[in-house]
Order: sequence, then C-alpha cells, then structure tokens
Amino acid sequence: MATPAPDPSLRPLPRSIVLVGLMGAGKSTVGRRLAARLGMPFVDADAEIERASGLSIAEIFERFGEAHFRDGERRVIARLIGGPAKVIATGGGAFIAADTRALILAEAVAVWLDADIATLAERVKRRDTRPLLRDRDPAEVLADLAAKRNPLYAEAHIHISSKPTPHEATVRAIVAALAARG
Repeated sequence: MATPAPDPSLRPLPRSIVLVGLMGAGKSTVGRRLAARLGMPFVDADAEIERASGLSIAEIFERFGEAHFRDGERRVIARLIGGPAKVIATGGGAFIAADTRALILAEAVAVWLDADIATLAERVKRRDTRPLLRDRDPAEVLADLAAKRNPLYAEAHIHISSKPTPHEATVRAIVAALAARG
C-alpha cells in the first residue's frame, strides 16, 4: 500500500515529533509514513548515530559500552530537535535517559508507540541487529524492558497503541492525536 501524499488540511507543525517506545513498536516504519503524511522530513536517530560514528549500533555497544552510546545518542537527538521540525524515530532506550527525556519533552512532541509483548517479539525476530537481544529470548527481554521502561514512556505527550494492523492505522491515530492537541 502506497503512503498517502501530504494532507493539505494539516497545518505545518512548529515542533519536531519524536517517536519513543520499545524496539519493534514501529517507530521507524510508522515515522517514515507519518512524516510523508505531514509533509515533514523523517530522520532515524540510530541511523544518524551510525552515520556520525562510522560504526553500527552493535559495534558502538561492543567497543565502548552502553553509557558511551547513550551520551552520543543524546547529542544527536539534541542536534536533530534543534533544527527544523521533523519526525524523529529514536532507539528504544533513548527516552529512558533522564536528560534525553527532559530535552524531548521540553522541545518536541513525544509520541509513545506502545505494543503488547507478543507483537513486539514477533516484529523483532525479523532482524538480528539488536544488541540487547543477542542470544536471548526476545519475549523475555521485551517483558523485562517493558516493566522498567513503560512508566517512563508514559510521560510522553501522546500515547498510541501500535497494534498488528496496517501501519497506516497507527499513522491515522497519531495524526488525530496531534490534531486534538491543537
């Protein structure tokens, strides 16, 4: 199904929209479609981190550890939010760091894409590039992460349930929630 053209009835948004949530929630896929619908640029923060460092996310984790990665992630997200308004997909752990979360909440519209563990586990099985899942049961890891992270994701301005339906349904739900915010 083709992504619809930008909706001319939607006025340009003055702030970036930052998609947060667990891995597999659809942040990148939905983000691309949402950006197209809103006529905004789309940026994947993880792809920007990889481009800036010349390393994959997995390589950064392996060589330098998670703390180093999170520091670089915060700097990249700050740069992205500081530019023209866009739709930004973040990695699952970005919103967990207090300083990154505070920046997103103050300077952008945070949208939490929430999905049940079974849906997330099914989606993440398709790619083996996720450092936190290496040699582990995805459903177990995701359940542990959800228990820790969901209370923080709940601080997002908008909460959208990402169901195993066409991505366009999630895009429509986000557009409606943005319109309701005014």
